Amino acid sequence: MKIVLVFLSVNIFWLFKHPDIAYALLQPLTHLNNLLTPNSTATLAFENVDLSYGRWDNQQLYRVKDFALVGEQFMDSPEANLVCLATQTSVERLNSLPQVATNWQGKMSVAVFAAGHEEFVVLQYFVTYMRLCFANIRENATFHLLTPRDYDRLPRVAAIPLNMKGKFDCQYPDRTLKALLKFRSLRTLQWRQRNIYPQNHMRNLARKGCQTKYVFLTDIDIVPSTNSVPQLNQFFRTANCSKSCAYVIPTFEIDVRATFPRSKNGLLRLIRKGLARPFHEKVFIYNQYATNFSKWLSTSTNDTEVSVSHIVTNFEFLYEPFYIAVDNAPAHDERFLGYGFTRNSQVYEMHIAGYQFYVLSPVFTGHWGLQRKQARPAWREQQNNANRRKFDVFKSEIFVRYKNDPRQLLKAKKNQIIVK
Repeated sequence: MKIVLVFLSVNIFWLFKHPDIAYALLQPLTHLNNLLTPNSTATLAFENVDLSYGRWDNQQLYRVKDFALVGEQFMDSPEANLVCLATQTSVERLNSLPQVATNWQGKMSVAVFAAGHEEFVVLQYFVTYMRLCFANIRENATFHLLTPRDYDRLPRVAAIPLNMKGKFDCQYPDRTLKALLKFRSLRTLQWRQRNIYPQNHMRNLARKGCQTKYVFLTDIDIVPSTNSVPQLNQFFRTANCSKSCAYVIPTFEIDVRATFPRSKNGLLRLIRKGLARPFHEKVFIYNQYATNFSKWLSTSTNDTEVSVSHIVTNFEFLYEPFYIAVDNAPAHDERFLGYGFTRNSQVYEMHIAGYQFYVLSPVFTGHWGLQRKQARPAWREQQNNANRRKFDVFKSEIFVRYKNDPRQLLKAKKNQIIVK
C-alpha cells in the first residue's frame, strides 16, 4: 500500500518520461521507510542547465555554474541556520553524500566536477535519484558545477538506456552510482586519468555557495557526527571571537567493520577496541597532529553541548584540519592542482594571517577505513613535486602580504618537507 501511495504522489507525466526511476519506485524494499515520498513537481536534475556558458576561473581552465540546482529549503530561515557544510567531489565519489546528509541535517553546498557530457548525464540521474530517496538532500543540498575547458571535446550520450531499471533502489546508493558510471566511455576515463582534479577550485566553489555566517569545509568522504547541526547552531549563537577564529572538528578513521559512532563516548569505545584512530595517524601524522587528539579524548564527554576543548598551541606546517570559520578566511590558492599543498597551504596562510584555532568537543567527523602506508603511485608523486615548486612562490607572496613568517620558511633554501 505504501508503494502505491508513493507512486501516485509523483507527477505521472514525469514518470512516463523517466520509466527507469518509476520502475524503481515500485520495487519491493526490505525497509519501506527508505523510500521517501518525492516532491510532485520533481524533474530530472539540471534539466534546464546550459553548460555551454558560465563564468571562467582566473586561468580560464574551468567553467563554473553556481547554484545549478538549489535545495527546496536551502534559503529558508537563515537566522536559525548559522552553519553550512561545504563539500566537493568528482562524480564517481558522490555516493558518499547520502550518509553525510543523514548525519548533517542542515544546509549543504556541494561542488561537483563533471569532465564531459557523459559524466554530466550520470550526475543528472544520480542527483535525481538522491533527491527522490533522501529528503534532506532534496531540501537542503544545493549543487554547483565545474566543467573543464575540454568539456565539449569529450563524448556525448543522449540518455541512459532503459535497461537501467531495477538499479534505482533507495537502499543502495553505492550500487546505483556504480551502475550509472558504467556508461562512461573509455575516452572519458582516459581523459580523467590524464588530467588533474582541481581540488582548490572545488573548495572555493563550495565555500562561496554557502549562504550562512559560518562554513564547515570538508571533503565528500568526511562524515560529520550525528546531531552536530543543532549542537553547532547552539554553540555559534553565543560564540565570542575577539580575533580571527577557526573551529577545528577532530577527524578519525573508522574501521569498515564498525558502525559509525553516534556519540563521542561511542567513538571512545571504538578507539579502545582498535576500530578507530586519529585521521592519517599512520600515513602522515603531521596532517592532523596539531589538533592534539590526546587532549581532546581526555576532555569530559558532555554529548549534548558543544564547547571549546582546547586551543591549538603547537601549530606545525602541513597542518590541515577540517574547520568551521566565517567565510572571510583566505581562499584556497587555485594554482595548486591535484595532490599536495592544496589544503595545508590555505591553513598555513590562515596561521600567518593571525587566525587562532580552537578544537571543539564533542562533535567530530569520521572517514571510513584504517589507512596504511603504501607506495605512492607515480602520478601522485608528480603532482606533489609540481605543487612543491609552486609553494616556493606562494610562501614568498604570503610573507610579503602579511609581513610575517613565524615558521621561518623563507630562510630555507629549499623546502625539504615530504608531503602526503
